Amino acid sequence: MAEATLSAAPVQAQDRGSAPDPAPQSPARLNGALWVLPPVAVLALVFLYPLALVVQQSLSPENGGGAFDAYASVFASQSFREALGTTVWLAVGATVGCLVLGFVLALVIAFVPFPGARAVAKFIDVFLSFPSFLVTLALLFVYGTVGMANGAWTGLTGAAEGPFHFLTTPWGVLLAEITYFTPFVMRPLLAAFSQLETAQLEVAAGLGARPARIVRKVILPEALPALAAGGSLVLVMCLNEFGIVLFTGAKDVTTLPMLIYGKAILESDYAAACVVAVVNIAISVGLFGLYRVVSKRAGA
Repeated sequence: MAEATLSAAPVQAQDRGSAPDPAPQSPARLNGALWVLPPVAVLALVFLYPLALVVQQSLSPENGGGAFDAYASVFASQSFREALGTTVWLAVGATVGCLVLGFVLALVIAFVPFPGARAVAKFIDVFLSFPSFLVTLALLFVYGTVGMANGAWTGLTGAAEGPFHFLTTPWGVLLAEITYFTPFVMRPLLAAFSQLETAQLEVAAGLGARPARIVRKVILPEALPALAAGGSLVLVMCLNEFGIVLFTGAKDVTTLPMLIYGKAILESDYAAACVVAVVNIAISVGLFGLYRVVSKRAGA
């Protein structure tokens, strides 16, 4: 036993001697940190510094006053409360509409064979790159005051004007947002449906389950994570949407981004604009954090 112990000792010593020294790794880590510093500095200069200026301006307005006087004035104003309520209900309504419409359309594309289904799925990926005002302009060409629908109506009936004026109302903004943001729900749904095993659907159909029951019991549970991730993303984007509201010309629809534009550009009240911007940023960051949590759990 003693000889075995003695013979093992040099081997252990040799193993300890051959272990890599962690000291040479420190220069590599230092070099990695140095490579990270430039992009972080650029990010801080381009994004964080202007954001800090917005927060500073909201706490120290140029016309004087206390640190939170601008916040108290904005929170007490009727325009801010109405803009906040309009922003929330438009975002929630558009998100619900996108979830319902996106789920139905994704079901049709994924499980109902028809010519051109693959081309439609690829078009959805291209549609995600379109600017939001482009869809709004398309709706204006069709349903605007001098659009195709009103033109056809006046041509057939001889009336002075057509009946379609809903684009300048909150319902027109809601329609435009649902039209534009629905593909953002369909994309993760189509990805989830592509991973669904068809054997489950065949077994359910073989047991006599109707299509509605198959959708409710088999497809919907698999689609819930993708629905949650897509819905969270759409909610965040709708809260910050500016182009759709502006291009529809809905004068009675004031959202938080529109209120920021009005306070800063039209009224030159930069302190109030910064306060609304800080509130909008806080809501957006909180919802984006929720989106990241949901996406991580969904495997997105």
